[in-house]
Amino acid sequence: MDNLYSLLREFADSWVLLALFLFFVGVVIWAFRPGSRAVHQDVAGIPFRHETRPAAPDAGKGAAAEEALK
Repeated sequence: MDNLYSLLREFADSWVLLALFLFFVGVVIWAFRPGSRAVHQDVAGIPFRHETRPAAPDAGKGAAAEEALK
C-alpha cells in the first residue's frame, strides 16, 4: 500500500501538475483571445440593459426559444 501511495504521489507531483498548468495556460489564452472582446463586452453589459424600464416578459428567451414557439 505504501508503494502505491508513493507512486501516485510522484505522478501527481510531476505529470498532473504539468497537466493542470497547461490547462490553466489554455484557459487564460482562450479567455484573452482577440475574438472574444465582443462576447465579454456583451456579458459585462447585462446588468445595465434595462435601466429605464423592466424587461419585456420574453426578453431573455433568445432566438432558440422563439423558434420553438413557432
